[in-house]
Amino acid sequence: MDDDTTLHTIGDLARLTGLTVKTIRYWSDAGVVPPTDRTPAGYRLYDRAALDRLGLVRTLRDLGIELAAIHRILRRETTVAEVAAAHAEALEVQIRTLRMRQAVLRTVAGRGSSPQETALMHRLATLSDRERRRLVEEFIDHTVEGLDADPAFVAMMRDAVPVLPEDSTAAQVDAWVELAELVQDAGFRAAMRRAVADQSRTAGDSATPPAADDELRSLAALLRERAGGAAEAGLDPGSAEARPVVDELVAAYARVTGRGDDAEFRAWLLERLELGHDARYERYWRLVAAVGGRPAPPALTPAVTWFSSALRAD
Repeated sequence: MDDDTTLHTIGDLARLTGLTVKTIRYWSDAGVVPPTDRTPAGYRLYDRAALDRLGLVRTLRDLGIELAAIHRILRRETTVAEVAAAHAEALEVQIRTLRMRQAVLRTVAGRGSSPQETALMHRLATLSDRERRRLVEEFIDHTVEGLDADPAFVAMMRDAVPVLPEDSTAAQVDAWVELAELVQDAGFRAAMRRAVADQSRTAGDSATPPAADDELRSLAALLRERAGGAAEAGLDPGSAEARPVVDELVAAYARVTGRGDDAEFRAWLLERLELGHDARYERYWRLVAAVGGRPAPPALTPAVTWFSSALRAD
């Protein structure tokens, strides 16, 4: 057995540690495992302390710590614990990045995306949290700018801006990419702005008192139940059988808005439905929920489409 006075060549260290001569020489040249002495011919020799030092360097390198940091540890300029904490944080960032890349690749594979779509998806998916939030907030700013929008509605939109989780699934990344594409679509932005403008005008109409939130929720539930049920059953919105459903819904809207049920009101209601409901609006909220990992809100578009068709036929 070697004692503390035994000196080893690089070849000896390679046999004792399983490292290559090239690696040991590189670390020696880098100064993290300097030779203890040299032979008359100039060959490097290493003592027991150097062998132990080599073991430490190998362990730290296996953990991904760079030689410069190892040098600081060995010179006692920092501690292993401090370096390990910093590297653990760096690895966490790398892991999040890799998870995001994995999710993007799965989405690309599922979509069969073109090279251009893939590049766009990667750019949108790898934005920082702040950049992602700003993208959606800019859309909201554009939607309400210069309009007398309901402050509660604007606050609700801002509060709902989704945060893409660090451990996002492929479905969440796919939803985020679609959401990012949607809020940048000129047609959707214009339609959303028209809907908010109409909402503002209606709210300022003295002939239409504002409805309470619970009344609006009840009205939406009734619309889903009656018009949505009619649509699901395949009931022709222009048929005589559709008339009782239409009359019931019009009466409910008239009560909530404080107006009378007549031809003028039905024309007004149809205009509100067509301006205030677009399949893309509902898609926006469903995507917001999907990114945040929340259940999707109940679908309303089939019901609104059927009811609008029935009012138009009426």
